[in-house]
Amino acid sequence: MTRVKRGVSASKRRKNVLEDAKGYRWKRSSLYRAAKQAVIKAGVYAYRDRRTKKRSMRRLWITRLGIAVRELGMKYSQLINTMTVKHIEVDRKVLSQMAMENPTIFAKFIEKVK
Repeated sequence: MTRVKRGVSASKRRKNVLEDAKGYRWKRSSLYRAAKQAVIKAGVYAYRDRRTKKRSMRRLWITRLGIAVRELGMKYSQLINTMTVKHIEVDRKVLSQMAMENPTIFAKFIEKVK
């Protein structure tokens, strides 16, 4: 069997980890062992926060909608309830954007829903 020298693949793997850790502080950006731990942990945080981001954005949209709807004399829960009863299916993201960017159109929409 022929001899396999593993130095090239090992150094490539270490180089890739150190590239991923570029911009980290202190030894986490320059020493392989610390960089490897930091990159793994960063991946865990990124995976977790991709899901958390969805929750926090939905909370933001609901908060914006609540404020915009209260200015027009209605509560958020009443808006969602009447939309459900009347089978109006517009998601919170679109309603929030409408309230922020086009308040007059949003006011007309709320009047239609009432």
